[in-house]
Amino acid sequence: MTADLFRLDGQVALVTGASSGIGQASAIELARAGADVVVNFHSSQDGAKETVAGVEALGRRAVAVKADVSQEAEIAALFDACEREFRSPDIVMSNAGLQRDAAIADMTIEDWNTVIGVNLTGAFLVGREAIRRFRAKGMRAEVSRALGKLVFDSSVHQVIPWAGRVNYAASKGGLALLMQSLAQEVANEKIRVNAVAPGAIATRINADERRDNEAKMLELIPYGRIGDPADVGRVVAWMVSDAADYLVGQTVTVDGGMTLYPSFRGNG
Repeated sequence: MTADLFRLDGQVALVTGASSGIGQASAIELARAGADVVVNFHSSQDGAKETVAGVEALGRRAVAVKADVSQEAEIAALFDACEREFRSPDIVMSNAGLQRDAAIADMTIEDWNTVIGVNLTGAFLVGREAIRRFRAKGMRAEVSRALGKLVFDSSVHQVIPWAGRVNYAASKGGLALLMQSLAQEVANEKIRVNAVAPGAIATRINADERRDNEAKMLELIPYGRIGDPADVGRVVAWMVSDAADYLVGQTVTVDGGMTLYPSFRGNG
């Protein structure tokens, strides 16, 4: 086992939705810590190639694999590709997610099902397959104290209601209990399951809102800046390292203080 508890040398990481934003940054930070990375993407092959290049620039190996996380067969194929290219993963980050925003009276069943299908059902499928592969792989004590490390990308909206986006908030609220329930079930096998909950992070998903309402967004962030994807990626790299070996069933919130509800300063 490496003497540096923060290092991930000799490990394989699989990151879903890794062609941009938090997924891309997490893949690169995992590589910076020493892991080889399977870069999953759904639509942006160019983005996935960019992530692969970023990983390889750090001296690690990477491969891009297309898969829709809401489809059971494609998830199995994604993990099969990981095993063919490298071996079974030691680290899995379930990151893929999307939004389909609408006021409740205008939200279609397609809007609802699409978001729940990717954000929550997709997380279930990735998490289930990760646990199966961790068990089949067995312990590799020379590289990690844990049998496997699974991290879900949640959101501050697992606790903060979000009008006009009930599908997204519901998916993240469900994800919180999915994570905790899995952690409760498999922790005795030395499988560590946790989640990261970003606040306002500068990604494609919120580019229009940042452009039109940045000043208003900053009012919600006590620390005074919108986060960078790497702010989250660095936390993820720590969470899956042996330095965080006793972190089990927890959500680490990375939000510049948004969940402190700054509008209530001065007693509201």
